[in-house]
Amino acid sequence: MGTITRQDYVTMDETEFRARFRERVHHTLEIQTYSALYYGKKLSPRQTETVKELLEIWQERGLPIDAADYSWGRQVLQFAEQAQAGATVDLAEFAPHWPALQEIKSFENILYERRSVRHWTDQEVPDEVIDKLLNAGLWAAHSCNLQSIRYLVIREKNEPGLFKGSDIPGGPVHIVLLQDERVYRANALMPVKNRLLDCGAAAQNIVLAAHAYGLGGVWLTFNTEDMIERLNERFNLPEYIKVVTYVDVGYPDQNPAPPKRLSLPEVVFARI
Repeated sequence: MGTITRQDYVTMDETEFRARFRERVHHTLEIQTYSALYYGKKLSPRQTETVKELLEIWQERGLPIDAADYSWGRQVLQFAEQAQAGATVDLAEFAPHWPALQEIKSFENILYERRSVRHWTDQEVPDEVIDKLLNAGLWAAHSCNLQSIRYLVIREKNEPGLFKGSDIPGGPVHIVLLQDERVYRANALMPVKNRLLDCGAAAQNIVLAAHAYGLGGVWLTFNTEDMIERLNERFNLPEYIKVVTYVDVGYPDQNPAPPKRLSLPEVVFARI
């Protein structure tokens, strides 16, 4: 298990342990298992050792065995053991639903008709719709499956002035994207820029989902440190939780014209 000992895993912070669990399942078993299944090869007899030990430690720590990451680790282990035995593993049930022509058109509408909206109606955004946006953010690609994204969901009417300093009128709902930096201890070799990419991917999913569910959205930047300090103080955020960016959403009260984009010949440096 490398330089991290079993006792280290038993005693470390739960969030870090679970991040390391996900990272190790991904890097020591998931990639190798799918490669073995694809090429019809058997896995090394020792390939499953790390994940088996981590599953044991999970139970030793008394963590919930119905947790999504634990269940996923068990599933990957099952596939790996079948691959070790040379058995056929049927992954057909996990095949994606490939969109039909009309669904592709709907996706393109969401992609190309999304706008940054800065003016809103008074219509209340239901919590269940907000939850759909939050889940969309969680399903964005994330390096090493570390899952750093955390949220603050703040209705402007409940905290007027908290976002003072923004360059737009406050949206009805502020979705603040945070990152739990403890998870990145699981991969010390990861470039720092990957953290911003992780958060950016989540924010992009959120603004696209907002459009899909009939909302307007705008992806924003904290203009001053004062804004971040107010959030840290208001919600008593620990030092390992970093405020990164935020998305304002609500029902739109404007229809901005689409900004033109550069053409492909202007942006493709090479195509060989």
